[in-house]
Amino acid sequence: MPHGRHTCVTTRAPRLSRVGRVASMHKSRVANTFHFATVLTSSPFCSITFGFVLFAMSIVSTAPLHFRAVNLDANLTFVLIVAATLYIVLPFFFRKNIVDKNGNSIPPGPLLRLPSLPDYPERTLHAWAQKFGSLYSFFIGNQLYIVISDANVARELLVNNGAIFSSRKQYFIKNQTILRGRAISASPYGETWRQHRKVAAQLLTPKAIQGYNDVLDYEARIMIRSMYKESMQGALPINPAHYTGRYTLNNMLTLAFATRTDSSSDPLIQRILAMALEFNDLTGPFANLVDFIEPLQWLPNRTHARAEKLHSEFIEVYGAMIMAVKARMDAGEDVPHCLAKVLIEGQQQEKLDWEDMCMLSAAFAIGGVHSTSGIIQWFLALIGKHPDIQARAHHELDAVVGRDRWPVAEDEKDLPFIRAIIKEVLRVHAPFWNATPHSSTEDFVYNGMYIPKGSALILNCFTLHHNEARYSDPHAFNPDRYLGDEMSCAESAHQSNAMERDHWSFGAGRRICPGINVAERILFLAISRLLWAFTIHEVPTEPISLEEYEGTSGRTPMPYRVHMLPRHERVHTALEAEQEIANCEL
Repeated sequence: MPHGRHTCVTTRAPRLSRVGRVASMHKSRVANTFHFATVLTSSPFCSITFGFVLFAMSIVSTAPLHFRAVNLDANLTFVLIVAATLYIVLPFFFRKNIVDKNGNSIPPGPLLRLPSLPDYPERTLHAWAQKFGSLYSFFIGNQLYIVISDANVARELLVNNGAIFSSRKQYFIKNQTILRGRAISASPYGETWRQHRKVAAQLLTPKAIQGYNDVLDYEARIMIRSMYKESMQGALPINPAHYTGRYTLNNMLTLAFATRTDSSSDPLIQRILAMALEFNDLTGPFANLVDFIEPLQWLPNRTHARAEKLHSEFIEVYGAMIMAVKARMDAGEDVPHCLAKVLIEGQQQEKLDWEDMCMLSAAFAIGGVHSTSGIIQWFLALIGKHPDIQARAHHELDAVVGRDRWPVAEDEKDLPFIRAIIKEVLRVHAPFWNATPHSSTEDFVYNGMYIPKGSALILNCFTLHHNEARYSDPHAFNPDRYLGDEMSCAESAHQSNAMERDHWSFGAGRRICPGINVAERILFLAISRLLWAFTIHEVPTEPISLEEYEGTSGRTPMPYRVHMLPRHERVHTALEAEQEIANCEL
C-alpha cells in the first residue's frame, strides 16, 4: 500500500431476502402495535379492544408464510383501524369509571350506558338497588345518575348537604324548552329559585291555608255531590278521574286566580287538564333521548316541537288568566288573596318578568292538579279491594263525626285511622316513584364514593317505600303501620331519624314539595268525605290493575270504574243541601 494513501474498506451487510425484509418490518410493526395496545389498556374498554387486536393478530400469525408476507401490511392496517374505532365508539356504550384526585370512584352500577330506561323504570331501579346497594350509579347517554335507595343516605345527602345537592338538572325538554329555567321546579338552585319559592310560600303555609279553608271545604262537597248525581245515587259505576281532576283543579284555580269552574266539561278545564297531561307525558326523568345526547338537540324533532307548542300554550292560557285578575283589580273589585294578585302587586319589587309570572302560575296548576288527583284515584282503586279496612274507617267516622254532618278539617286529629289510610296510600302508590332529579353543584365524596359535580341524583321512592327494615310486609296495604303516628307529612319530613319518616312522596331537602301542607288538607277533606258518604266496590267484571299506570312523570291508575253506594239516608240530605251553591262563583 503506497505511503500516505488510505483505503476505506466498507463491509456491506448481507442482503436480506424478501421474506427476511418482511419479517423485520413485521417485528417493528408488531412492536408499534403492542405500544398502541398498551395505550388501550389504560382505558376501561381495554379488555374488548385489546382482545380484538390479539385475536386479529393470531389469525395473521397462523396463516401460511407466503400469505403473511403478501398481506401483512393490509391486515395490520385493518387491525389498527378497527381497534381505534372500537376505542372511540365503545365509550358510547359502556360506563366510564370516573375517579377523583384521591382515587375515589363513582358508586358501582351496570356496565352498559343506556339510551333510556324501560317502561315502569322503578322496577329496574329497584332491581339494581338489590344488586349494587343503597347508593349506585348508571349512565343515560353522557349523564351520570346517582340513585339513593336508603333513608339515611337520602337525609345525609339531600338534607344535611342540601347546599350541594339542591339544584336541578337542566333537561332540554322540561327545563330549557317548556319552562325556560323558570318556575319553582325548573329553576337551578340560587337566587331566582329562592325568590320564586318565597312568592309561592305566601299561598302555601299552614297559616295561609286557613284563609281559604272554606274554599277547599266547598270543593270537596261539590266533588262528592257530582259523583253522587252522575252515579244515579249509586246505581251506576263511574270513572272517578273526571271528578277528582275537577276537584283538584278548582282548588288550584282558586289559589292561583281566585276563580273556579262549575262543570267538568268546561273548555277551560279540558284545556288545562290536557296541558297537564301533555306536560307529564313530555317530562319524565328518563323519557327523552334528546335530553341526554346533545347533538340530537340541534336537529328538528317531534318531541321538541311539542315542547315548544306547550310553552306557547302556557304563556297564552296562564297569561290570559293573570290579565283577567288584573282587570278585576283595575275595576276596583276586592279580589281574594291569590297567586296572580301577589304576582301583579309584587312584580316590580320582585323583578318578575312576564314569563316568570306565567310559569309560576303554570307550576301551581301542573304541580297540584295531576298528582293530587292521582292520589285520590289510587285510594278509590285500593279501598274497594279491602272491605275490612273500609269497614273500620266507616266505624271510626260514625263514632267520631256521626252521620249528621260532614267531616271537617278540625276532625283530622281525632281520626287516626283515616290519617293512616291516607299515609299508606301515599306509601304504596306515590304519585312520583322517581320525581325530578336533584343536581350536584360541587364534587362530593360519600363513604369513599365519588359524586362529581353535575351528577343527577334520583330519590328512589319505590325502594325506600318497600324497605323491609322500615315497613314490615312492605307490599301489603296496611294502614295499621301508621297508627300512633300523630305527625303530619310535613312534620315527619323534618325528623332527625330518617328511618322514622312516614314516606318520601313529597321529596326531601330544600326541594321538598312546597305545596305539601295544602296537599295534605285537600287529600284529607276528599278521602274522609268519600268514606263518610259511600261504600266503594269494584265492578265484578272489571278488575282494577294496581301494577300498571299512566304517565311518565306523574302516575295515575289505568282508567277504571267503581260502584259508589251511599252509606245512609243522611247522604242524600247533605248533598241536596249543596244544590243552591253548586254553581256560585267564589
